[in-house]
Amino acid sequence: MRGILRPITFLFPAALLFLAGGFNGPSSAGAAEGFPILKGEYLGQQLPGTEPELFAPGIISTGMFTRDIAMTPDGREIYFTAVLGRYRITQILFTRWIGGTWTEPEIAPFSGNPDYMDAEPFVTPDGRRLLFLSTRPDSAGGVPEGDQEIWVVDRSGEGWSEPYNLGAPVNTRNAEFFPSVTNDGTIYFTRSEGRNSYIFRSRMVDGKLSEPVKLPSQVNSTGIQYNAFISPDESYLIFASAGREDCLGGDDYYVCFKDSGDSWTEPINLGARVNTTDGSEHSPYVSPDGKFFFFMSARIGDKFDQGNGKLTRDMMLKMHNEPAGGLPGIYWMEASFIEGLKP
Repeated sequence: MRGILRPITFLFPAALLFLAGGFNGPSSAGAAEGFPILKGEYLGQQLPGTEPELFAPGIISTGMFTRDIAMTPDGREIYFTAVLGRYRITQILFTRWIGGTWTEPEIAPFSGNPDYMDAEPFVTPDGRRLLFLSTRPDSAGGVPEGDQEIWVVDRSGEGWSEPYNLGAPVNTRNAEFFPSVTNDGTIYFTRSEGRNSYIFRSRMVDGKLSEPVKLPSQVNSTGIQYNAFISPDESYLIFASAGREDCLGGDDYYVCFKDSGDSWTEPINLGARVNTTDGSEHSPYVSPDGKFFFFMSARIGDKFDQGNGKLTRDMMLKMHNEPAGGLPGIYWMEASFIEGLKP
């Protein structure tokens, strides 16, 4: 996670301890009391078109800082990251489709310790592993508290194993984060080098991950590239970058296409429908069925009555407490436009 390089240690209010409860199996079928009954794929939401729409407002995208999204191959489990404060409490939540309805989101079984940051979940295309960023320590591997590294849980029945550190050669004393995995097990991820960050790739060779290689200058075109989603067939890479002349804001989403000879195109800006001048655009994802592009954005919605050009305190509170009020949320749209950007 770019920019968060320090250990996170703080006192956690006792009144919020219920948030850290574990989960070792399915919740009771159906929705919890007071939670809406949601049926159908994608939480029963109306499918978007070619323009971005907030994903599951009030359920996934709330007034809280929300980013990152990942799904199991069958689409029946959805994982996402929620943040309180400026990354002071950062945890992975999930919802599951059981018995025809979706469960109320809760903290994932492998997350929930308020002393450490957990974020950026990714489910492998075969559904057997989930990778994520964590700042938790690993005494066995000598990982200090606060170091950003990639961790893993393995599928075990309907749940997950205990988390374990992915280890070398991917994890180092630099910060590694935002994993994304192809059909053949190749891992793409970001590694910080001083104040800069670059996208790396580690291929699976004879059942083991090889020494990571920094992607070429066509991808790493500035000192700041990060948070890359690789398509399962490795044909394109979507990532965030800053410092390019065609950037619309502080950070924009770009795509590079790869040919069969492992050559990459120059970065192509995803355009003004996706990128804004508001920034905070650094968490891309394409659904396992390839139909929808999901992305984090801090854009302010246009549904608020501006009162003839003058805001009131009540308007600001309403904007703050609802989705699209300026804090990042998760948006989605048809993914077909991505292929249309290919030169």
